[in-house]
Amino acid sequence: MFGKLAAGALFAGTASLCFAATASADAVKAKPDKAVHASFDIVETTITTKGDTAVFSTRVRGDAGKEKPKATGKFEGSGVYAYVWPTSLDSGEIGFDKGQGIVALAVTFHPDFDDAAKGAKNRDRWHPHWVVLAKDEVCGAGLKVVDIPKGTKPKVPETWPGVPLLIDSPTYPTALKGDAVDVTIPLSLIGGLKNASFDGVTAGLKVNGNLHAPLLCVADVFKVASGNLSLPGKVAPAK
Repeated sequence: MFGKLAAGALFAGTASLCFAATASADAVKAKPDKAVHASFDIVETTITTKGDTAVFSTRVRGDAGKEKPKATGKFEGSGVYAYVWPTSLDSGEIGFDKGQGIVALAVTFHPDFDDAAKGAKNRDRWHPHWVVLAKDEVCGAGLKVVDIPKGTKPKVPETWPGVPLLIDSPTYPTALKGDAVDVTIPLSLIGGLKNASFDGVTAGLKVNGNLHAPLLCVADVFKVASGNLSLPGKVAPAK
């Protein structure tokens, strides 16, 4: 399923993003591409484990997190920038119903709205989310964050922010320093992570201007670490 979505959806309109990449047992490495803004030009993506924690890491050619969306003053039509780790995890492993779509960890910045758990504020900083993605040709890059239809009550995690999307807002320690983005997660919270595969993506998302489904689209893909979203990375112990 993931491979079909990658070829038929994520790369719709992004066929020019072709560059060499290599994968070791624990990393996906990509050659720098000056056509991509340095802050989003991925050169390496990893997920490593140490003791009872996992660290999701992405290194870029420039300063991680330097570029942020411009504030628009309103929710509808506003933008989101994201560093994303698409994975082979099932949505049931992060607190949603099983088989809902592509599970990804995303570190995001969006200055026009808050989506932290329990009404907390997070529009002023980079912060992590679990998101479930699915194909939608209406979106610029062919993918959306899965909508929750009105009147339905799907299974959601405790830190679901109360928006009609399959999105979670955990408070994992997140750091953007120099060329790196790092998120630290207790392994006990993600049962299948040790056997998961992954990739790295930088992207721009956009809230629907009419606030209709799809509410949140992947509008632009800046770079894919593997070049083809084949999830070649493997979770491995830190060296």
